[in-house]
Amino acid sequence: MSHSNYQTLISAAQLQQALAAGQPLLLVDTSFDLADTGAGERNHALGHIPGAHYLHLDRDLSAAQTGPDGVFRGRHPLPDRADFATRMAAIGLRPGLQAVVYDGQGGMYAARLWWMLRWIGHAEVAVLDGGHAAWLASGGALSHAPALGQAASPVLQDSQVGSLDAEQLRAELGRVRLIDARAPERFRGEVEPLDAQAGHIPGASNRLFKNNLQEDGRFKSPEQLHREFSALLAPYRPEEVVHQCGSGVTACHNLLAMEHAGLTGSRLYPGSWSEWSSDPSRPVAKG
Repeated sequence: MSHSNYQTLISAAQLQQALAAGQPLLLVDTSFDLADTGAGERNHALGHIPGAHYLHLDRDLSAAQTGPDGVFRGRHPLPDRADFATRMAAIGLRPGLQAVVYDGQGGMYAARLWWMLRWIGHAEVAVLDGGHAAWLASGGALSHAPALGQAASPVLQDSQVGSLDAEQLRAELGRVRLIDARAPERFRGEVEPLDAQAGHIPGASNRLFKNNLQEDGRFKSPEQLHREFSALLAPYRPEEVVHQCGSGVTACHNLLAMEHAGLTGSRLYPGSWSEWSSDPSRPVAKG
């Protein structure tokens, strides 16, 4: 039996069909709350898509904020690629296995895992469109049982995505379209609830990640996303685009939206504003 392969989004109905057909899947819940970092895990225990594992943004999808050299690397720096591949193998990731990732926050955390799986070379990963709410709306059941995964051997393949560090970005400023996924008031520097100083990286454009969604919490159509991002990108090509946000999480939502719209090849600045603004020597813009 041939199975469909999903690489950007999967609908709740498509997920139901895949499960009913017995397609092997790796399901992962990444629900999270920056203000209450235990909330996602507690809610997962109260009910999740049957078979879904839980991965925690701080513990599983990020490294320590300060590197071995004592330098602050941002609020959610990427872990070591090999370490992350080992973590995913422990819950059953193996080459070719369709992964479906979701959350209860509009995909903002699921998109981070989507990007990270592509970062370790795993192409078969999709975000559940509409997340937890869409699953319930489609009549999907919830389970309280912990996921039972068959551990696999870690596999690190060629990365399918590009990223760059602060110095590389600094060298490319003015030659790339930098897109900041934060709320407009944070981008303009009117408020800064989390990071060292207010403002944005000079030359950046602002697109709040929530603008990728419809009112029902599902993504806009590929055609609409293509129109909106094309207008923002011009005259740059998708591969000349770099995405950032506060800490490299919601930027992945814009990356996913562009990928879903067929605008492929843009890169992520994982350290984002939290890292950039921590060094007073780096330029800052407001307004």
